[in-house]
Amino acid sequence: MKKIAVIDLGTNTFHLVIAEVRLPGSFEVVYKTNQPVKLGENITLNNEIIPTAFERGLSCLEEFHNVIKQHRVDRIRAVATSAVRSAKNGNDFVQTVKKITGITIEIIDGIEEASLIYEGVKASGSIHSPSLIMDIGGGSTEFILCDQKEIFWKQSYNIGAARLLQQFFHSDPLSKEDNHKIKIHLENQLQSLIQVISQYQPQVMIGSAGAFESFYQMLNPHTHLSQIISTDIAISAYAQLAEKLLHSTHAERLQIPGLIPLRTDMIVMAVIQTSYVLELAKVEQLKLCSYDLKMGILAQISKEI
Repeated sequence: MKKIAVIDLGTNTFHLVIAEVRLPGSFEVVYKTNQPVKLGENITLNNEIIPTAFERGLSCLEEFHNVIKQHRVDRIRAVATSAVRSAKNGNDFVQTVKKITGITIEIIDGIEEASLIYEGVKASGSIHSPSLIMDIGGGSTEFILCDQKEIFWKQSYNIGAARLLQQFFHSDPLSKEDNHKIKIHLENQLQSLIQVISQYQPQVMIGSAGAFESFYQMLNPHTHLSQIISTDIAISAYAQLAEKLLHSTHAERLQIPGLIPLRTDMIVMAVIQTSYVLELAKVEQLKLCSYDLKMGILAQISKEI
């Protein structure tokens, strides 16, 4: 039996998952945690990780390293995504982490990120027909057109919720003018997605973890997400929630059960993206899958051991 640790260094949140591999291709999660590091705080100003965020990230990884040692892990894979790959001092962060903790961080590009998200969603058993997977991160958003056997098309766009928030969130509630500006920005950015949706016409959209977990939790505040791997989100219920969030203030969103504080404002950006794509794709079904990039890495490594 081998133990694997996966660290996902997201723009907003750092995740640690430890799993045991008993048979090739199968794994069981024995520990998981996350911290709202906000590595991408104000990253759009000078395209760099600011000093306070740098320190938060380093402190978090020191804690993760101690947990990994306690679990006597056989193999570690740490991957960094949008914030680190786009920051001028991203490599400085990677080198500092290596020097202080011994953890080697691999900076992956958006295309590999999309591939790993697909592997995670596929491992959950959520894909039953041609589907569009959407994963809204802090720095980037990934889209994968696929079925349960293969990827037809994949792409990563720098339209993550934190990035949009820093660029466009100038009023509370969000003004019609800023909402319109975001939609124009999405239309300009997502031309290739618009084309492939027209070509493949998926009937199902699968939201991978993150914001989609928040949507589901707000609609089902008494359900524990830890019990959910894959489930439907009624599009009509989502639409009502989206309207509520778009017209709410920060203070009002803080009071909504199921919405974690980290996403209090970013959820508005996630709603605009999700609603835009739902309208674009005109899918018949919306699903939440709690498996994402880190589970994709676990699935990948478990086949190799």
